[in-house]
Amino acid sequence: MDIALQAMGLKKTFTLSAKQRQIEKTTEKKKVAVNGLSFEAYRGEIFGLLGPNGAGKTTALRMISTLIRPDEGDVLVDGASVVKDPDVVRGRIGFLTSELKLEDFFTPDYLYDFFSELHGVDPTVASARKKSLFEKFGIDRFAGVKVANLSTGMKQKASLVISVAHDPDIIIFDEPTNGLDVLTAKVVTDFLLELREEGKTVILSTHIFSLVEKICDRVGIIIDGKMIACDALEAVCDGKTLEDRFFELYLNNENAKGGAML
Repeated sequence: MDIALQAMGLKKTFTLSAKQRQIEKTTEKKKVAVNGLSFEAYRGEIFGLLGPNGAGKTTALRMISTLIRPDEGDVLVDGASVVKDPDVVRGRIGFLTSELKLEDFFTPDYLYDFFSELHGVDPTVASARKKSLFEKFGIDRFAGVKVANLSTGMKQKASLVISVAHDPDIIIFDEPTNGLDVLTAKVVTDFLLELREEGKTVILSTHIFSLVEKICDRVGIIIDGKMIACDALEAVCDGKTLEDRFFELYLNNENAKGGAML
């Protein structure tokens, strides 16, 4: 299969403040958020990165998206290195995170045009793509409304559309349906399936088992910053539900490091 993205031995360590150590209930001054993470994502598939909160999913995606630099390892995005060629990588990916906050003062219409121009999209192409995406997500009726006055769901849809304004081949979503109502979540989920049909590569970080089972071709399970399992969904599940298999792997990991049982 054609590899679109290859993560190789990613590692990232953060220094913990006194307050963070208190929250983490640890005396350690450093935390390894991602530890030797490797996986491949193929063209035309949805790859699910599954793990509990604090597992290192978001840190991994930030490194893949060039927002933070890995301490060790690298990622190749269509052959371009996030370490050596971050500007090239940024032009090839779309990245949507729940932490993406659109400026309240601007409108979806203005922001879409701004990011299209930032990515060097031809104005005619950008206009046609904006019309199509705004209609698909129902943003057209709110195109001139300031972000501050949009509902939570509409803000999320506007963020999604803006993140793919340049029609990237590789799209990375960090918890894209988190906090959305069921109708908006379905619109987003259907869009992910459409992207796959177009031959795009989608990397989806989530902790929702049902979402992975519904739309993902392959899944990587990350716990404590390490990839515990990575394969086709059926192979990872091994005849069990994804939820049962996840907790089996989780408990095995806890037992291996001498941790407490759930």
